[in-house]
Amino acid sequence: MSSNNTINGNGSVSQFPSINTTIGAGSAAAGQSASVDQSKSWFEAMAKAWGNALDQQASKVTDLSSKVSDGGADQPSVMTQLTAESLKMQFLSTNAATSNNAVGQALETLGRKQ
Repeated sequence: MSSNNTINGNGSVSQFPSINTTIGAGSAAAGQSASVDQSKSWFEAMAKAWGNALDQQASKVTDLSSKVSDGGADQPSVMTQLTAESLKMQFLSTNAATSNNAVGQALETLGRKQ
């Protein structure tokens, strides 16, 4: 059994390989992995992947902000880059919350029907 294809906590191969691939690709893009060792479910893996992406974006915003405030790099080009990265952070944050809420509600509904 390959841990690359498994993100569920019961040790079996997931019945949702495309979701696992998407979550794994998103985590890899964020510089992290979401494997069975780190997550007990694909929902937890998705949340961790979003968290990793948000952490990386927050680091970019923090670095640029430090450049402006501490380094005296308050040139228009740096300010514009900081604004763009801040807006990207806002976009990612909003979408992370929306996707986690939507999937959570869907799982709650599914749980009530079973």
